[in-house]
Amino acid sequence: MTSIDLNADLGEGFGRWRLTDDERLLSVVTSANVACGFHAGDAATMRRVCELAAERGVTIGAQVSYRDLAGFGRRAMDVPPAELAAEVAYQIGALEVFARAAGARVAYVKPHGALYNRVVHDPEQAGAVIDGVLLADTSLPVLGLPGSRLLERAQKAGLPAVTEAFADRAYTEEGTLVPRGQDGAVLSDPAAVVERSVDLARSGAVTTHSGARIEVRARSLCLHGDTPGAVELARRVRERLVASGVRVEAFV
Repeated sequence: MTSIDLNADLGEGFGRWRLTDDERLLSVVTSANVACGFHAGDAATMRRVCELAAERGVTIGAQVSYRDLAGFGRRAMDVPPAELAAEVAYQIGALEVFARAAGARVAYVKPHGALYNRVVHDPEQAGAVIDGVLLADTSLPVLGLPGSRLLERAQKAGLPAVTEAFADRAYTEEGTLVPRGQDGAVLSDPAAVVERSVDLARSGAVTTHSGARIEVRARSLCLHGDTPGAVELARRVRERLVASGVRVEAFV
């Protein structure tokens, strides 16, 4: 039976502000990419999300980012490799404290936003992220885009490289994500997102922004938690996957 993991970005609030409906999304997804305080999140939020995830048996992942609270981690930045490696390790370590306190552990790492897109092509920044992961734990899986420099560096370092796809993002013919600033970069039609999810899980392919079909074989499917109606959409995606004969389970 075909199987796939459902991951979502969670803990994306700060202080009194909450962007994601963590509790309800944790009843649907199988892996939680928890913001570690650099693009969103704070100590209390990280602790709460780890406790909720552990209670529900959801795998906890560290979503690491450039230090950019004001820009939600989506602004391009140039960070020296040694500094970036240290900051990645710092974020993983912070989340690990709360994961262990909840009776779980940080089970994988995924970059966020501008860092995620940068390490698709930039070998230096990708290497710095992997160096940071290794500083924190020499066995952590790394979640990223198929064919990215990040996963290439992860494999070379002996870390499990896990591919992911996006149900609600438009793809280029090169297999990368259409930049958010371009029209049509984010799919807004719930029915289209559901159909895309099943297509990715069962066929390992996706229709690009230009209408071409390309191969995108992924072990995990990302559902963005900060979009309107995210919880209901996630439920529809999971229900349709199961109805289509796809087993939904964490990759770790």
